Amino acid sequence: MSEFIPVFEPKLNGNEKKYLMQCIDSGWIGANGPFVKKLEDEFSLFCSQKYGSCVSSASGGLDITLRALKDLYKWEDFSEVIIPSFNIISSAQSCIYNKLKPVFVDAEDRTWNIDINKIEEVITKKTRAIILVHIYGLPCDINPILDIAKKYNLKVIEDAAQAHGQTYYNKKCGSFSDISVFSFFTNKHIASGEGGIILTSNEEILDKVNYYKNLCFTKDKFIHNDLGWNYRMTNLQAAVAYAQFEKVGETIKTKIELGSKYQELLKNIPAHLSCHKTEYAQNHYWIFGVVLNNDVKFDSKYVQNKLAQANIETRPFFYPIHKQPVLQKMGILDNIKRPVSENLYEKGFYIPMGLTLTDSKLEYISDKIKDLFRKS
Repeated sequence: MSEFIPVFEPKLNGNEKKYLMQCIDSGWIGANGPFVKKLEDEFSLFCSQKYGSCVSSASGGLDITLRALKDLYKWEDFSEVIIPSFNIISSAQSCIYNKLKPVFVDAEDRTWNIDINKIEEVITKKTRAIILVHIYGLPCDINPILDIAKKYNLKVIEDAAQAHGQTYYNKKCGSFSDISVFSFFTNKHIASGEGGIILTSNEEILDKVNYYKNLCFTKDKFIHNDLGWNYRMTNLQAAVAYAQFEKVGETIKTKIELGSKYQELLKNIPAHLSCHKTEYAQNHYWIFGVVLNNDVKFDSKYVQNKLAQANIETRPFFYPIHKQPVLQKMGILDNIKRPVSENLYEKGFYIPMGLTLTDSKLEYISDKIKDLFRKS
């Protein structure tokens, strides 16, 4: 197949164009427009939270979230926040920006989510919160984490950037925590290019979030008592995100179908595939991941290079945050080991999961992967 197969392609076949034209015709293309309000109201209701606050990105949303909680609950500088090491750098970065210390917990090797059995090992008198990250479309085992948080009086933040519409025991992700953050980046189940939303049922937290995302404006407008960010979402972004939200159920259905087909096509390769289902959730397959068995003689980079030669785009798994060079240079990390996270990076990669994938492309991708093991 000579046609290039990207790792993701969005489907913009709903009301995206119609709603964008409404923004253009009305002249309301900036922040605080009607689509921003509709998205905040309806997505928060969808996730069983009272309030929503749209932001320019989920990473920005984490910055604001930690600043709001630190301010509201009077956390001291360098208070500790527990995060999974197997994750994008955003959660650690937001901690550091807010003068908080990220503390890393290893992944669980079946689901790739945070290993709940290792959380209490890192809790100290300085621990103030846990960032609960739902990895690659499968939620964490949330109830035990909530029990730990209650035992130690910790705040819980859900990083649900990859978990739109996902459920834990049939209750929506994003509804379990003091505050949650979703992403609307191009490759998410709700895609507006960039953007995100913060959800909470605590009005005081909402007020702090809105304050910090809007340059800390006051009633006197240009008199500022604090430094914040300009993390507002535009009405244009919200129009696209709202159109995507209208069909999120269809998107999830398609993703599960694609993931199920890959499970069948790749079931006999010497690798661990994305966990299809747990007792508490069906994987929504934000991505479809492959982790090579330890007895396979090559690593993920070899597979990715070979698939690239066949016009198949792939992506590496997350590089463990505790090994990030920038954090090592800053001197804030001890020489810690998180072996599962490290192995996932060395042996893991993900393959195309775009909404436009056809059965013939799925079979082509799967055949090329299986060929590599036949020839090894």
